[in-house]
Amino acid sequence: MKKALFVLPACFCLTVVSSSGLGPGQAKTGGLAPRFEEWLKVASYIIRDKELEVFKSLTNDRDRDIFVRMFWKMRDPAPATPENEYKDEIYRRFQEANRRYRFGSVREGWRTDRGRIFIILGPPASITPIPGSNDLFPAEIWSYYGEAAKNMPVHFSLVFYQWRNSGEYKLYDPFVDGPFRLLVQTKGLNPTDYEDLYERIEQIAPDLAAVSLSIIPGEIPYMFRPSPESAVMMANILESPKRAVSESYATHFLNYKGFVSTEYMTNYIDSAGSAAVVFDPVTGLPFIDFTIEPKKLSLDFYEPKGEYSCAFEVSVSLRAGEDVVYQYGKEFPLAIPAARLAETELTGVSIQDGFPAIPGRFRLSVLLQNKTSKEFSLLEREVEVPSSGGGGPLRLVGPAVGYRLLEAQAEARLPYQAGTRRLLVDPERTFGAADQIAYVFHVLGLTEELWRSGSVRIVLRGTKPKDPFQKTLSVRLGDQPFRDPMTVAQSIPAAGVPPDFYDLEIMLVDARGVPLAESRANFVLSTQKIGTHPLALSKSASQANRFVFDYILASQYDRTGQADEAEAAYERALAANPSFAGKIPEYAGFLIRGRKFDRVLDLVARIKDDTRLVYQYRFIRGKALLGLDRFDEALADLQEANKIYNSDPALLYALGFAYWKTGRSEEARNVLNASLKLNPNQAEVQTLLSEIQKR
Repeated sequence: MKKALFVLPACFCLTVVSSSGLGPGQAKTGGLAPRFEEWLKVASYIIRDKELEVFKSLTNDRDRDIFVRMFWKMRDPAPATPENEYKDEIYRRFQEANRRYRFGSVREGWRTDRGRIFIILGPPASITPIPGSNDLFPAEIWSYYGEAAKNMPVHFSLVFYQWRNSGEYKLYDPFVDGPFRLLVQTKGLNPTDYEDLYERIEQIAPDLAAVSLSIIPGEIPYMFRPSPESAVMMANILESPKRAVSESYATHFLNYKGFVSTEYMTNYIDSAGSAAVVFDPVTGLPFIDFTIEPKKLSLDFYEPKGEYSCAFEVSVSLRAGEDVVYQYGKEFPLAIPAARLAETELTGVSIQDGFPAIPGRFRLSVLLQNKTSKEFSLLEREVEVPSSGGGGPLRLVGPAVGYRLLEAQAEARLPYQAGTRRLLVDPERTFGAADQIAYVFHVLGLTEELWRSGSVRIVLRGTKPKDPFQKTLSVRLGDQPFRDPMTVAQSIPAAGVPPDFYDLEIMLVDARGVPLAESRANFVLSTQKIGTHPLALSKSASQANRFVFDYILASQYDRTGQADEAEAAYERALAANPSFAGKIPEYAGFLIRGRKFDRVLDLVARIKDDTRLVYQYRFIRGKALLGLDRFDEALADLQEANKIYNSDPALLYALGFAYWKTGRSEEARNVLNASLKLNPNQAEVQTLLSEIQKR
């Protein structure tokens, strides 16, 4: 299957329903600007429930304008062109429906049944009028060719009839209305004798009889009794314009409209993604590894090099509830020689990364932005990171499933790497016969007794209802080196395994075969011999820089209020690389919050002679001296810091406090007022000013 790929021109960057009352997508929206009222009418029959819910929750016209642009963008059949043919067609249908079907109705034309079908499906392939008579009410038969991909019949006909020869034409439902509803002379007729009713209509209007029992022309149900299947087909037809659009963009708009710039917001690209917790045997740390694959790839072309390229930017955040525990950003440039463009179009591209994480339950959010085309995608997953080592509870983590295991260097870690084995993953989890069924899992809380006598049972099971394929393997724990956590990385050749949806079950059992823990994953084995997997962009992390991992963990512990664990991680990082100055200000800030001012002075002395950190040295030292009530010394350091950078509200507050404590109230007021001008929302500054005023 080919992936959607667009090449940008040089120097150009892409940036069942009642027939009365409100339509399915229309809402009572008092106070909206006229343009939004009009848009809601036009989009009434094609908007999804979640889209309408999100739009109704917006509180300003700027967000509404951006959302409307996104709404049409998601339906644009050719997004690389300036026109939006689908949008233009819907507006044409809306106007034509109002012009054609307002006569004979108390409602606007778009609200009528004929107007609704005209907007959803467009002009029919043919219209067969059935004139009114003493026997039949006036009717029209609209014939269409449907799209099987949208669960529509290949060929179907819809009937509209004017009951009692007055008012607007109503959409006929064979199951709900039945042929009885089409006849004028019904005295003495049995409304459930469908064969008799059918034959009466056939004598007068054979074309109408052919669609009176089913929307499929000429289809005669068993015993002439209309089937509920017509109602199901009708529902599929009415829902057809919504099926091709994922509503996830609407939810993402609501969550990210304050974080994603306007130039990106209208260019949401759907994506596939996955995340897993993978323990690194070298450090013993759990990593959250993720992969995200945008469903469309937009590239620029640089003619002198004959090269296609784009630049991805990844912004990652980890949250515990509403609190951000960790966040970072990275760039991933992509350059493709012209000779490999067709291959990339076939496979697509995924971006992979990972980072160490502390134990807990978190929400992972990955924002992927294509800086070349101003498009963005999102990955969101709930992730549980277990505690590792130290004889914790017995459990299994994983399995993470991929299409191959590769040998890797233990000195550098890549996403989905456990020691010297790296799992190649495809976020779609669809593999071919030439692939492996590869998996990585971990045993936590392993005791020596269980290690010597226990095993892991691996069951590969198909989901076909009849004679499903099943394969069982067993791994003796004692065949692996003893460690907690223990990592197992294995693969099964996919050749010989029939195509199906599969469950991969991992079960930890004791010497008697009693299950102690289990976990599972699923994947698809396709009928294709060779699976097409995305080109993965990733960056490695050197194991020699283990101290960086500890700094990351220290920050996470700090943000979750685990001060002892945070300080221990900071100390490990500092001991591992005492000369790394970049993180000392962060550690010092943590110690200041813990009021460990003497330790701060010892720590900050390490960066005294670093010309890149003069400002941080003076500011941090000044705050520590304030904490020790050494106000004159603190004032000197804070004044030096202010000479370097005089627009930091926090520095100005500390400087104002130092002035006050050294009896220089006028200078204190001036500095504190300057701080408030930079940031008016500083309660502590306002409190200090009030205190100075009282004195």
